[in-house]
Order: sequence, then C-alpha cells, then structure tokens
Amino acid sequence: MKKLMTFCVLIVGLSAHAQTTNDAERLRISTSRAELESGFSREDTACYKKFLVNNCLDEVKIRRRDALADLRRQETSINDQERKAKGAEQIQKTEDKASPEKQQEEADRRAEALRDFDARMAREKQKNADRLKLESNEKANLEAAGARSKGAQDKQAGRTAKQAAAAEELKKYNDKMEKAKDRQARIARDKASQTSAPVAPLPAPP
Repeated sequence: MKKLMTFCVLIVGLSAHAQTTNDAERLRISTSRAELESGFSREDTACYKKFLVNNCLDEVKIRRRDALADLRRQETSINDQERKAKGAEQIQKTEDKASPEKQQEEADRRAEALRDFDARMAREKQKNADRLKLESNEKANLEAAGARSKGAQDKQAGRTAKQAAAAEELKKYNDKMEKAKDRQARIARDKASQTSAPVAPLPAPP
C-alpha cells in the first residue's frame, strides 16, 4: 500500500510539469499534421500531371497514412499519460479525506483500477498492432496491384510498338514491290518501243 501511495504522490507531483509538456507536444503534433497535409496535398496535385495517376495517388496515400498514424500514436501516448496522472491525482485527493478503513478500500480499488487500466492498455496495444498489420497488408496489396498494372501497361506498350514496327515493315515491303512493278513496266515499255520502231530504208543505188 505504501508503495502505491508513493507512486500516486509522485504522479501528482509531476502532473503539472507533464501537462505543460503535453500541451507543447500537442501543438507540435498539430503543426506537423498541418505541414504534412499541405505537403501531401501538393503531391496529390502533382500526381495528376503524371502518366500513372492512380499509382502515384496510391503511393501518396500510403505515405500520408503512415505519417498520420505515427502522429496519432504520439497523441494516444500523451492522452494515456494524462489519464493516468489525473486518475492518480483524484485518488490522492480521495485518500487525503478518507479514514484508514476507507483508505484500505480505496487502495484495493486503486489496485484493481490499475490492473484494469493495464489490461485496457494491453488490449489497445494489441488493437493497434492488429490495425498496423492490416494497414501493412493493404499497403502490400496496393503495391502488388500497382506492379501488376504497370506490368500490363508495359506489355501493352510492347505490343503496340511491335505492331507499329510490323506496319512499318509492311509499308516498306509494299513500297519496294510497287517500285519493282514500276521498273518492270518501264522496261517492258522500252522494249515494246524499240520493237515497233520503223526500219530505215536502204539507200538508192547510184
């Protein structure tokens, strides 16, 4: 019981300083969030100027989610510290007014409350871990989908290039055949012209 009372007194003594620190941390987190949102908004705008718009937007979305999740974890930690400090402060106030019997009851209640708090924090920690795992899986799925999309686009681009090359080769072949036909027709005309030309008469005898 004495250890628990000492712990409560220590928590209460530090609460004022912790509150000032927490307010400064909240201001820092709020400023960081505003800066991140502004930066990611500019990146979203830039994505619409790229060829793979959706892939670009998905990448920005993943980085935004990771960055904001980190800020949320920091806020959660601050809130947990404040709740614990306020709880200890309230316990101390009650303890100062209570009789020895009441103090023992309060000590038992505090011990149970602390156990409940620890259990709740453990559940919250597990919940956060599960959420992070889900987000990680979603990120992996998005990256895999992006890779598949890019692969399909690359294949389509390759097929288009091959078709264009084949069409160019066919055009060259047709041009070549057309020139050959023109050349053969010209030769045939020249031969026909030479065959049909009149023979000059022999000169008259003297």
